[in-house]
Amino acid sequence: MYKVRPKNGAAARMSRPATSDGAGTRPRVQLAPMHVPKASDILADELRERILRSEFPEGTALPPERELVTQTRMSRTTVREALRILEVQGLVRIKTGRSGGAFVQRPGGESVASSVNLLIRGRQVRMAALLETREAIEPACAQLAAKYRTDDDLARLDQANDAISAATESLAAFLQANVDWHVAVAIASHNELLTGFMLALSRAIYASTDNQAFVDAEVRSTTVRAHQSITRAIRAGDPEAAARRMKRHVHAYAEAVAAVEERTEIEVPQD
Repeated sequence: MYKVRPKNGAAARMSRPATSDGAGTRPRVQLAPMHVPKASDILADELRERILRSEFPEGTALPPERELVTQTRMSRTTVREALRILEVQGLVRIKTGRSGGAFVQRPGGESVASSVNLLIRGRQVRMAALLETREAIEPACAQLAAKYRTDDDLARLDQANDAISAATESLAAFLQANVDWHVAVAIASHNELLTGFMLALSRAIYASTDNQAFVDAEVRSTTVRAHQSITRAIRAGDPEAAARRMKRHVHAYAEAVAAVEERTEIEVPQD
């Protein structure tokens, strides 16, 4: 009996594995790298969402560590790390001692200020950018302050004005009183985001302008007059005047900082 042997080319074709174009073959599967979150991040996310949804009102004591370990079946290290994440985010405060534990708190202006301050320092944001941001938001703060200020807000502004007028010798006292006044205007706006931004911006600008050669007697005098003028508009409940005067004030200040080497005086138009 004779056997028919295929030629070399045919044999090769018969033994070659099927490609994706052939019948009965499997397509090649390509998977992307997968990120598996840490257990502490998962627990922190769950607690954060429930806090932000007000399922846990402010002041609520979260279960003790041992109970959280039992409830979640996670390790004590994982639970502690999750609580630490929430503490850094300003959503819980950790108290030590016999009556200690993790207590829910609502994020406030300081939380915004802390995040913005990290961005400013971490990215080494330019002074010009800080001043541009002030020019964008401070007139809005003054406008809202004129609409929503309370007696307490006015008292805070008056106190800052008195302090800045009295700070004739100490540069540090002048800069702190200046910061206090600008923050007081933001607080009087009763807008938490604007207040948080102003807290961070004011601290950064304080550090950047801690310069006796720049903050001379003329700058101090001009600043006092501008603050008093803006305060009068806020007290009078005149949003347009408050915004206009604040815009002039911060713009003049920005120009003075930009031209510090050749500045002779700062002029802030008065209404």
